[in-house]
Amino acid sequence: MKNRSPLLASLALSSLLLSGCAAAGSVATADVPASDATSSPAASQSPSHTGGHHGGGASSPRPSAKGPSEAAKMVCGDQPMDRLTSILELSEDPHTINNWADSTFTCIYHLDEGALEISVKEAADQATALRYFDAMQALAADAKPLKGLANLGFPAYETADGAAVFQKDNFVLQVDASGLPETLGPDVITRNALAYQLSTTILACWVEHH
Repeated sequence: MKNRSPLLASLALSSLLLSGCAAAGSVATADVPASDATSSPAASQSPSHTGGHHGGGASSPRPSAKGPSEAAKMVCGDQPMDRLTSILELSEDPHTINNWADSTFTCIYHLDEGALEISVKEAADQATALRYFDAMQALAADAKPLKGLANLGFPAYETADGAAVFQKDNFVLQVDASGLPETLGPDVITRNALAYQLSTTILACWVEHH
């Protein structure tokens, strides 16, 4: 984040370690051709905000051909939704759609200001996930590595247009707020700060259920 203070990073780390998390256990997903992995939000029209709870076990199971892991589906779970509605002081939960393709689970939150897209790439193992992360970072425009407390101990970077990307275990998490205005909500939060805060919320889910 631009000019992110050590205090904010420390608060994010505390939130990461203390937050609880529930999975979107009954999220309906739609398989689409790999070439349409995250470019076709209309591939699934099922509202994805449900209140199921993750039943425990490892947070980063190997990707399944049958669908995303419970950990991946957490990006459409209660905690990211609650965090989003709290930050922006929304009167109701925004509509979401999701899809599963090319080992990537994508959840799109439809806000009045535009679309917020959160995706999780499930790789076969941690080394493969790191290679995928490195390739994403190399291709991203204006990518800036997050360092110190800001990266929470994981490989991470942000882009100038509002995306935050973290790699943990066999997952690569991307919160893409580039479709939103530069600032939004009653507190005039930047889209970069929004992406970062939602990323730490999701990482808290994974840490708790590791």
